[in-house]
This record gives sequence, C-alpha cells and structure tokens, in this order.
Amino acid sequence: MKDRVILHCDLNNFYASAECLSHGEWKDVPLAVCGDPEKRHGVVLAKNEIAKKLGVKTGDVIWEAKNKAKGLVVVPPHFDLYMKYSKQMFELYQNYTDMVEPFGADECWLDVTGSQKLFGDGKTIADAIRERVKRESGLTCSVGVSFNKVFAKLGSDLKKPDATTVIDRNNFKRKIWGLNACEMLMIGRRTYAELVKLNILTIGDLALADSATLKSKFGVNGLKMKAYALGEDSEPVREAVKHRDIKSIGHGMTAVRDIETEADARDLIFYLGEKVAARMRKNGLRGSLVSVGMRDSKLFSIVRQRVLPTPTYSSDEIAECALALFVENWNGDPMRTVTVSVGKLEDSDEPRQLSFLTDAVRNDKLERLDETIDRITEKYGSVVHRASLIGKDFLYDKNDAEDFLPFQR
Repeated sequence: MKDRVILHCDLNNFYASAECLSHGEWKDVPLAVCGDPEKRHGVVLAKNEIAKKLGVKTGDVIWEAKNKAKGLVVVPPHFDLYMKYSKQMFELYQNYTDMVEPFGADECWLDVTGSQKLFGDGKTIADAIRERVKRESGLTCSVGVSFNKVFAKLGSDLKKPDATTVIDRNNFKRKIWGLNACEMLMIGRRTYAELVKLNILTIGDLALADSATLKSKFGVNGLKMKAYALGEDSEPVREAVKHRDIKSIGHGMTAVRDIETEADARDLIFYLGEKVAARMRKNGLRGSLVSVGMRDSKLFSIVRQRVLPTPTYSSDEIAECALALFVENWNGDPMRTVTVSVGKLEDSDEPRQLSFLTDAVRNDKLERLDETIDRITEKYGSVVHRASLIGKDFLYDKNDAEDFLPFQR
C-alpha cells in the first residue's frame, strides 16, 4: 500500500500580511496587529516579517513590541478582511482536492494522494499552490509535504516564509528527530516540561523512549506521542464541508490567541453557548446532551459531555454546563479551539418532564429572556451583547458570518 500524500499549507504572518496588502505604505515598515492599540496592555496578535526580525513576538504587550521595533505601526484587527482571504485560499485549495481540513483561519491540511495523476507529485502540487497563492492574493504560504498530518504540519513550520519542505520516510529521522519534542503537534509546554524530567528532549528521544514509562506517565496519550514521533499518524484529513449531524447543533471557534485563563474560557464558552442556543430556538428545538470540545495548540483534543436533567434552549444553562465540563477536564495547557454542542434534541413544542433536581422557575425565566433577545435582534439587529465580551481581543468579530463555517473550528 502506497503512502498518503498530505500537504499542510500555512499562510505566512497572515493577519499582518493582509493588512500590508491593504495599505501599500506599510509594506516596508514593521507592523503589528494588536487586540486593542488604545490600551497599554493590548497584545500583539500578529506581526509582519520585518517586525519579526526585530524581535517582536505574538503575545508581546504593545509597549514591549514598540521598544523592540522603533517606528512600529500598530493596527487593530479587521476580521472581515482576514475571512475574505481565508475563503479565497480555501477555494483555491479545493481546486486540487476535495479533502481540505482547516486548522484555524490561516492553515489547512490537504490530502492530495488521489490528485497526483492530474497535478504531479506532492512537492510539485505544493510549489504550484505557493505560486498561485502569491499570484492571486499577494500573500505567501509555507507548505509541508509528508505522509501524515503531524509531519506535514511540522514541515510547514521548518522553513518560512514562502517555502516547500518535504518530510518523507527516507529523511524524517534526519530532518526532525533532532528537533525539540515541543515542536511536534500535541506536545504543549507543560507536557514538554514533564518529558524533560524523563530526559526526553528531542523528537528522536521520544520515538525511542520506553513505551511503558510513557504510558505510566501520560496514559494512552504517551503512546500516541511516541507513535507520532515514529511517523505512525493515521488520522485522516477530514472534508471541511460536510453536512452537519442533524442530531446535534454546535458552534466552535479557533480563538485569535490561545485561551490561557479560566476567565477567558468562560467568556468564549458563553459566547459559543449563545450561538448554539440561538440556532436551537430558531429551529424549534431543545436538547439535553451538552458537549464541549477542547483542542490545544499542539492538536491534542478531547470531547466531554453531560446530560442535563431537563431539555433546554437556554444559552446560560448550556454554557454553564459546558464551562463546568471544561474546568473539570482542562489540564492548564493553552487552548486553541473550543466547541460547544447540544445533542439529544427534541421539538420544543413537546411537553417536558421537569426534574426536582433543577430550578424550573429559573430555567423558564432564562428561556424567556433569550426569546426576548431573539425578538429584539430580529427587529433591530444584533444590539444586545454580554458586557463580559466587550473588548475581548481573542474572539472573532461578534457578528461573524454563518457562511464561514469551514473555519469556525
């Protein structure tokens, strides 16, 4: 059986590059996209190549970034612009395969195994994509080519900007086993710190580590990390535009910056809860099975769920349950993507069996409050927002378009 051919396309300095394309006068100056340039504690969300070479890093506070790069241009994010470019690139990738899986707004995996007779081998396709991205959008991208998703992602990170890196079965030990283990997907800062205690520093060390020790320390995830280091990743590239499971309604988001505090997690989860509950009410549905999906910056993900005593379409009830699940299962590593969904759906006109375990009066009031907000929104537009979401620099535009679902992971 022949190896798969997987590409990972990563748009270089995406937000900052999009801003520079929209303003030609910024092309040759250091630039940073920041959460709130009016506040000293606003953080850098993205930087262009010039600012990067001067030492500006994602997560720097603005005054810190300005000290590193004199004359730094600071601009607020314009997510409608970024989404326009993202959709354009997504459509471009689909010219080469229907197996395209987004990983945030600026990264996608492509399975081009079946496309080689039409377009050439993996490197040829990667180079063609890079040239088209540059010609059709003005952006640049780095592409990793490999036989699995983990190594393809690693390949796109190895050489930037505007480069193709091939990691195959013949060269992967030489190319990547010498890298720090934290460079690999699934291994966050805390996990790497624990690996270091075991004297596992590099990807090669991890590949050759004792399986029993890894399982004892990390459980089944320890064995999975070793398998990844050995190139034994068989996870498929998933088609992004599939019909949704009609048995559940969900909404996910890849935050602009990683979620690192419980307070940020709460704000994001309540925002997602509002989205999910609004769709449920729109479709005349209540549900009782709440799920929360968590994916960190190294691609490690889990899903946890809980059954509510009584079906509901209250955004607060859904979010409170999802937040409790998040807190109970979060290991403290920064989270990149969070998803909230509700299953076990039923028609909202159906009579409900109330439970002595719930406050039926409170639940009814919460549902009626949401229904009132629905009527206000229908008449005046999206004018009612949670105060806790104002000024949050890790969320996408609060009025994000429903037609951009492929990138709302």
